[in-house]
Amino acid sequence: MENLYIRDGLVLVHGKFQKVNVIVKDGKISGIEEEYINAEAFPELHAEGGRVVPGFLDIHTHGGAGVDVNAATTEDIGKISRFFASKGTTGWLASVLTDTEEQTLWCIEQITNAMNNGTDGAQVLGIHLEGPFLCSDYKGAMPEHLLRKPNVSLFKKYQESAGGRIKYITVSPEVEGTPEFIKKIRDMGAVISIGHSGADYDTTMECIQNGAASSTHTFNAMKLLHQHFPAIMGAVLESDIYCEAICDGRHLHPGVVRLLLKVKGMDKVIAVTDSIMASGLPDGKYKLGVNDVEVVDGDAKIAGSGTRAGSTLTTETSLKNLVKFTGKGIEELIPLLTINPATLLHLEDRKGSISIGKDADIVILDDALNVTATIIGGKKVY
Repeated sequence: MENLYIRDGLVLVHGKFQKVNVIVKDGKISGIEEEYINAEAFPELHAEGGRVVPGFLDIHTHGGAGVDVNAATTEDIGKISRFFASKGTTGWLASVLTDTEEQTLWCIEQITNAMNNGTDGAQVLGIHLEGPFLCSDYKGAMPEHLLRKPNVSLFKKYQESAGGRIKYITVSPEVEGTPEFIKKIRDMGAVISIGHSGADYDTTMECIQNGAASSTHTFNAMKLLHQHFPAIMGAVLESDIYCEAICDGRHLHPGVVRLLLKVKGMDKVIAVTDSIMASGLPDGKYKLGVNDVEVVDGDAKIAGSGTRAGSTLTTETSLKNLVKFTGKGIEELIPLLTINPATLLHLEDRKGSISIGKDADIVILDDALNVTATIIGGKKVY
């Protein structure tokens, strides 16, 4: 395990930037001190006046750097992890788009192998299944012929194959059997999110009462609020569940981002990228699962249609956009990328803030909010 002494930076501790030094011992944060001491003569990392913040967690992403999660080998997962680390992501969920049972099981095998072996970039925290138990009317980029009704035995098969590493699953409330399905799988290790849905208010609320804890790419691929028929959108906004938000300026207007934060509060919104393999690459032709995707001016859409297919966003750019959209200080916005996702995934005792005893997953930003260093488990990986 790694030892490190991080000095000469402004460290985000308890919601405020403070001129302190961070001691990392055996991959954990073991001390935060005002005076420069380094009593154990650990290797030093000079932050040079930069902002020292918790590592970013991306709970919904389909890839980057030319790699699509649905086609990624164990080695490819490592390539994504290295790219993500360069953008400040220290932990991520590998999102598997709706696919055949055979291909889904293959994806699970590759991802779990990468988790077992470890990567030299961002840590793979688990698997996110986006489908196949989704509504065809709001399928977005999901292949309609592969969507199906909730099936407890199939989910159990996937979870057993993953060794319990499926940490997150998106389902549509209105698909027959979904409220009961949520009840049955909520204790199988996965946090349940609702989305790709035109569900009515009452059905959505039943799913939330049964254990759904989050909303997938809120406002997108979702029936919107009407004053007489609040639908899924009204239930999501009224309830206390978490809301994913893709802050690329395309999926959500900046005013909608501000509205979401005002309605839900800063502690219930999670910035996700929903990125695809084109993230970090120029415009061109790419894949998202079985779909052919065209990226024009950084905007990803299914080839031959106007349907948006994920994004080319990174966590670094997401933070910059949030500052631009809201005018808030980064100390207010960092939780959307750190402690909020950590809490949703029940990882808040290990990740999400710079606190004694937590994993030393740390990012250093310059004044322009560019990532200058990424530390994971006390090791500088970028």
